[in-house]
Amino acid sequence: MTAAFLEPLTFDPYDYGFHEDPYPVYHRLRAEAPLYHNPELGFWALSRHVDVTAGFRDAARLSSANGVSLDPIAWGPHAHRMMSFLALDDPRHLRLRQLVYKGFTPRRVTEMTGRIRELTLRHLRPALARGDFDWIEDFAGKLPMDVISDLIGVPEPERARLRRLADLMVHREDGVLDVPEGAIHASLELAGYFNELIAQRRGVRTEDLTSALVDAEIDGDRLTDEEILAFMVLMVVAGNETTTKLLGNALYWAAANPAQYAKVSAHTGLVPDWVEETLRYDTSSQILARTAAVDLEYYGATVPAGAKVLLLVGSANRDEAAFAEPGVYDIERQDKGGLVSFGRGVHFCLGAHLARLEATIALHEFADRVRDYRVDVAGIERVHSTNVRGFAKLPVTVQVR
Repeated sequence: MTAAFLEPLTFDPYDYGFHEDPYPVYHRLRAEAPLYHNPELGFWALSRHVDVTAGFRDAARLSSANGVSLDPIAWGPHAHRMMSFLALDDPRHLRLRQLVYKGFTPRRVTEMTGRIRELTLRHLRPALARGDFDWIEDFAGKLPMDVISDLIGVPEPERARLRRLADLMVHREDGVLDVPEGAIHASLELAGYFNELIAQRRGVRTEDLTSALVDAEIDGDRLTDEEILAFMVLMVVAGNETTTKLLGNALYWAAANPAQYAKVSAHTGLVPDWVEETLRYDTSSQILARTAAVDLEYYGATVPAGAKVLLLVGSANRDEAAFAEPGVYDIERQDKGGLVSFGRGVHFCLGAHLARLEATIALHEFADRVRDYRVDVAGIERVHSTNVRGFAKLPVTVQVR
């Protein structure tokens, strides 16, 4: 099979999933064009599980040094200033990741369990008391940013402002192939705030992650202010946004499959499985970009060195070759070990544990209190993004126990 230029099959990441289900397109890509080329937008795409998995692990030939997003402003040799080690190759990637890991440890994340539950109930209880509320606006859009703010030491009175800036940073406008002006201004304001916070911690340490990053050291090597800033921005852009979308997607698909939610409602021990199946079935980060470092051969065609290559995570997670009945949302699925939602290899997501922990706690508290619920489909709004799939609005009506 060779690389295909098929009509009417088209794959445009700027318009693939704002309102429509992209998975029929993914299915055709895997079957008819496992190496897809969009000459107009200038990228190649890999859609099969075997190729996406291998692509994540082939960090030498599929470089991250130009960034992981197609947004023109976020692409190029300076992408690491916005996306931290996500946009670096080894050895620079390994150095920065190891230093960040000195502060952002699994132990630090696990120790937040009680605080995450406290923040969950702070937002969840009043929402459930109303009966009708917007899951994103009233809960899922608040919790992840509050958790990150707690981690890095943002005072509570300033968190609403940071949440607004974070929302603006990731907003994309229909038909616009780059970051809108409002997002640029928001990113500058957020960077200014974090720079002030870093300067404060250099003067006086506290128990937060920012202080831990300031103190992180390996054989005399320390993080610069610019490197700490980039990681903090990454947490806001990637950690906050993708966890919000994970929580929204979980509620949406469990409502669309009420028999599945009935299982969780009856046995909340299934909540971690609910999280994992949502990560597989409709993951937040659908696409990650790479740059071909050398000429690459796929299916009898050549991807030239320097070309943009998209790894279609959402497609790989629905590949029939990797999952039995991948189009079925099954919380008790047994073959969930192959999901690539957090990547593979050296760039495996450093925040995977935090995302899973947040989602598990939040959905457990929801399922423990809600017997049944429905989504007001007419009120749904999806986000506009080149690589994140999820909801901007998700109105729900709940029946509490």
